[in-house]
Amino acid sequence: MGEGLEWETIEYGADAVAEGKRKALIILGHIPSEQAGMEECARWLKTFITEVPVEFVPTAEPFWSPK
Repeated sequence: MGEGLEWETIEYGADAVAEGKRKALIILGHIPSEQAGMEECARWLKTFITEVPVEFVPTAEPFWSPK
C-alpha cells in the first residue's frame, strides 16, 4: 500500500499476525508506490495530447536513500 489512510488497516494486519494468521502488510510509502504509474501515465498521455508538452518528472524519495 502507498499510504495508510485508515488507521484500521494497519491494526488489522497487527491483529491478524497476533492471531497466528499468515498475513502481512507492506507499506512502501506514497512516492515509491505511485512513481511507476505516473511514468506510464505520462507515456499514455503523450499518445493523444499534442497541444502541450507532456513529461514525467520523477520525485526523489525524501526518507530513503538506497546505497
